[in-house]
Amino acid sequence: MVSLKSQAIQTALVGDWPNAVSLNQLILQEEPNDIDTMNRLAFAFLSSGNPNDAKNLYEKVLMLDMKNPIAIRNLKRLNDFTVKRPSIIINNLFIEEPGKTKVIELINIADKKVISHLRSGEKLDIRIKRSKLFTYDSEDQFVGMLPDDLGQRLINFIEAGNEYESYVRTVDNNKVTVFLRETKRVKKFRNQPSFVSGNDKAKFALPTSASATKTKAQPKSDTSLDDDES
Repeated sequence: MVSLKSQAIQTALVGDWPNAVSLNQLILQEEPNDIDTMNRLAFAFLSSGNPNDAKNLYEKVLMLDMKNPIAIRNLKRLNDFTVKRPSIIINNLFIEEPGKTKVIELINIADKKVISHLRSGEKLDIRIKRSKLFTYDSEDQFVGMLPDDLGQRLINFIEAGNEYESYVRTVDNNKVTVFLRETKRVKKFRNQPSFVSGNDKAKFALPTSASATKTKAQPKSDTSLDDDES
């Protein structure tokens, strides 16, 4: 028979957060000071939209083990998220504006141990590498890539001075969708929407050009091939 702990770990890996909460709570009824289970439950709370419960559990973990790296890291991320966006409601974060926002599924995503720690509303860093757009989390871990057609379009805009933000929208097993938002548009492209679809693609097509790799999105030169994108 599969143990409760194994079941709890598996539910987290596939993003089944309601069952992850229930299973870890059952374990804590038998082992109330099990730190690993407390960390799993805290993350399940966080991923299912209960940051206060998650924070309380992480703080309890640190009372038992003040140097616990998982609790320290996630509590810091929780506090940073709260400080940076104290009044944000996730649904408001994802308000769509024609031409300025887009929801897209990432390709070549990282393995489950990375994406299982992502949460809706978490900001991702966008970087240009090898003429493609890559996304990274707050721990500088590779998350996934934008599809080539959209990536090439945005690279042209970024090189000209446009700026963009990226947030995790959904995480589901082997799928990560992100919400992209244009935050600055330069005069050169004042009449050129960042995101187009359907018949507008031809109307607002950009001229093909070679893409440089030094941009605001990637301030440091990086010519190496990273293992984490493979």
